[in-house]
Amino acid sequence: MSVKEMDTIQASSCANNLKQVLQSNKCEPTNFRNDSHSVRILENLQSLRKNEVLCDIRFETNDGTLVLGHKNVLIAASPYFRAMFSNFDKSNKDLVNIRELDSTILQQLIDYIYTGEIIVTKENVQELLSAANVLQLDYVNEACAEFLQKQLNSSNCFDFKAFADLHNCTDLLSSSEAYIKQHFLEVIKSEDFLSLSSEDLVKFISSNDLAVPFEEKVFECVIKWVKHDLDRRNDFLPNLMEHVRLPLLKPDILFNISEEPLLKNSPKCNDYIIEAFYFNHQKTVQHFTIPKTIRFKPRQFDGFQKVILMFNECDTLPKCHTEWYDPATKQRENAPGINDCRKTAGFCVLSDQFVFVMGGVNGRSSKSVSMLDVSSQSPFWVPMVDMLVSRRRLGVGVLDDSIYAVGGHDGNSALNTVEVFNARTQKWQMVSSMSVKRYNLGVGVLNNSLFAVGGYNGGHLKSVEYYDPTLGTWTSVADMSKNREGAGVGVLDGLMYAFGGYDGKYLKSCEVYKPSDGVWSSIADMHLGRYRPVKLHFDIVGVVVLDDYLYVMGGKSEESINDTVEMYNPITNTWTMERLSRNGIRIYGGVVVDRPHHYN
Repeated sequence: MSVKEMDTIQASSCANNLKQVLQSNKCEPTNFRNDSHSVRILENLQSLRKNEVLCDIRFETNDGTLVLGHKNVLIAASPYFRAMFSNFDKSNKDLVNIRELDSTILQQLIDYIYTGEIIVTKENVQELLSAANVLQLDYVNEACAEFLQKQLNSSNCFDFKAFADLHNCTDLLSSSEAYIKQHFLEVIKSEDFLSLSSEDLVKFISSNDLAVPFEEKVFECVIKWVKHDLDRRNDFLPNLMEHVRLPLLKPDILFNISEEPLLKNSPKCNDYIIEAFYFNHQKTVQHFTIPKTIRFKPRQFDGFQKVILMFNECDTLPKCHTEWYDPATKQRENAPGINDCRKTAGFCVLSDQFVFVMGGVNGRSSKSVSMLDVSSQSPFWVPMVDMLVSRRRLGVGVLDDSIYAVGGHDGNSALNTVEVFNARTQKWQMVSSMSVKRYNLGVGVLNNSLFAVGGYNGGHLKSVEYYDPTLGTWTSVADMSKNREGAGVGVLDGLMYAFGGYDGKYLKSCEVYKPSDGVWSSIADMHLGRYRPVKLHFDIVGVVVLDDYLYVMGGKSEESINDTVEMYNPITNTWTMERLSRNGIRIYGGVVVDRPHHYN
């Protein structure tokens, strides 16, 4: 037997032995991935291209330069090349003329396809972005847009906007427009502003997030733009003035504006002036008017657009005071105070600017209702139409600019009665009563229905029912898992949450109601047990990016929690807590409102 034959027999024996060992060990299949494999393949392909090995396509540009490549690689990287080589006329060609692209730029983009890397400079960014659009290389397009966004300033923002618009670069277009709106008072000083089209000017001045502290600045920029080319632009004035929020101006400023000759010669502009004077008059007489159009609503800007109006109780006089709280900066500032303590009242807000406090005066049942217009230049509390029934510890909800006062206690017994305030007619009327008497209940608005959650009536309640305003009826839904008196209720993304409460002890537990399933499910506990906490819900995109939070503040507990706020993240099902440091503070109410004009 030869040496070779002996080696073959020995190798076969070893293989059989190893196979038996592996079978006896019951080895499970294992997946291995070489993370450097694709990088190495691309490096090899680039090397082949540089050495003109197996290249099956040549591109010729205007200056006669030839750029080589492999069709399969280019097809895999770009829809443009896929379409090109799917064309019967070009599929078998090995030379294609690309006259619309500079040879250096084309070479850079072909290099990018083979390497995944691109160098963007101030010299090449415009041509790169244009060429990337042609070749449909999205990553390069986005890289160029990101590069340009970092160069944005007041002298070039209009040029960047025009360039982005021309090349359908949505990210750069959005950034340019956002910059213009955020720095509007600065950019309107430039010559480029005067070259805007009427459509673009309308787009900016109609924006709710235009950063202008005073609306007269918008008026001034409109007149400046029109007068720059009066003969051609005068006809645009009525359309532009439609988007100037004249009703927000003080009467003396409005009077000065009304003297502008261009406005006097325009019947439509005169109508806007008259509308603004009438609105100012109505506010002095009526104090409360729901805005009819966007012209009546204050603009919002400066990043985080909402603040919380907190109702606090102190051991020193005044017994009750209010504060603005900005969750973005954690800053607090005194707000218009109420003479009476409204610790057992109900709170709500209409149109993000009209705050209502009802019932519960100095701990007693009351029909009293007060309102604060936070958009006013000098906001103060004014009395409104009384409720029909005296109430304290009631629930309050808002549906379609109507305020519902739900249940509560009249000083003798719990209530199941419900009444509604129509903001248009400014009158209260009774609607169908709940099936259960409740006070210290939570109220949530979900799917255009009003939910009454838990409460107390000689015992702690876990029952829940909802009111359908189209049918005028109350219907019971699934009970919560726990009895909850004084639970905080919040609604976010089509789900209703119940936080804490009291069932003989202060509860940390929370649960969520999903209407599609019709059941309550437990979620993460709060850090502290809370009875009658303030529940707040709003979007804080720009402060915590892309996350919606539910804020729960104050409340009563065995622990010292009056000056704390907890934030719930429904995506991670987690709570974070922070303390609002001020001695003696006890938060018993709060609403989210538009940032007031005077708030810094």
